[in-house]
Amino acid sequence: MIDSSTIFDVIVLGSGPAGSTAALYTARAFLKTLVIAGNPAGGQLTTTSKVENFPGFPDGISGPELMSNIREQIEKHGAVFAVENAVKVSGTFKDGFEIETDSGNTYKGRSLIIATGASAKWLGLESEQRLIGKGVSACATCDGFFFKDKVIAVVGGGDAAMEESTYLSNFASKIYIIVRGDKEALRSSKFMQKRAFDDPKIEFMFNTEVKEVLGTDIMEGLRVVNNKTGEEKIMSDVKGLFVAIGHFPNTKFLNNFVELDEKGYIKSSENSKTSVEGVYVAGDVHDFRYKQAITASGYGCGAAMELIRFVADHGIESKTAVY
Repeated sequence: MIDSSTIFDVIVLGSGPAGSTAALYTARAFLKTLVIAGNPAGGQLTTTSKVENFPGFPDGISGPELMSNIREQIEKHGAVFAVENAVKVSGTFKDGFEIETDSGNTYKGRSLIIATGASAKWLGLESEQRLIGKGVSACATCDGFFFKDKVIAVVGGGDAAMEESTYLSNFASKIYIIVRGDKEALRSSKFMQKRAFDDPKIEFMFNTEVKEVLGTDIMEGLRVVNNKTGEEKIMSDVKGLFVAIGHFPNTKFLNNFVELDEKGYIKSSENSKTSVEGVYVAGDVHDFRYKQAITASGYGCGAAMELIRFVADHGIESKTAVY
């Protein structure tokens, strides 16, 4: 139980790779650190069955295990976790910041690091959600390797779908790009379209929608429908589904607190500063380009180091953490 009267030197919002790395650095710098971890904690990696592109694990590691290990490491250095979702942020560096959570708690801090990440847009199917990490993914660079020599499908008509499909061509034997509209409705650039159309492994399926992901414990196929003719089809050869219809940053609760761009991502300077003094940002909540665990960790490190310098310059010093 966290004493409501405690004023933390830094509050980190988010416990994915960005927030966790930031908290590790601030805790080791002897700053009294609270991580409002989200519920569930751990970010997008908790839905990843195996991570093979995070340095230090030659045989790979499961996403939940990786995040559990990082949390244990952070807590050894004195950081405190609250497995709650932030719903409101207010205050200033001069007067202090307050974070309200969905559990009805209010936490106080002198500075903030926002690392709430971004969430993939999904199709909204029960079967899709049930099989995430079991054949269904929203990250080709994360999971493409696991589909070597398999037939897969990518849903989407924008640049993300084209880019993911051409990347997956390095692994898969065949790729179907499933597009809800016709060819004229493609939102991707002409250059990205040409790359996909020219790839012999890629086949487009226009005016098509996924109705169900088949399988109980692992994906075994797709049921799709032609939205012009109403004809349904079972694609039993498809063993992987990549949903590439975009991401949205988890920033809705930050409206009117920090400056956001037109897509809702947090605006920041090169040194991780936001529009609010004493508030820094890290990870997918401002990085819409790379969206990788390792880059998120790097951003978390950078944000923490900038914040550590900032609070030192303003006379904040704590000796509560364990080195």
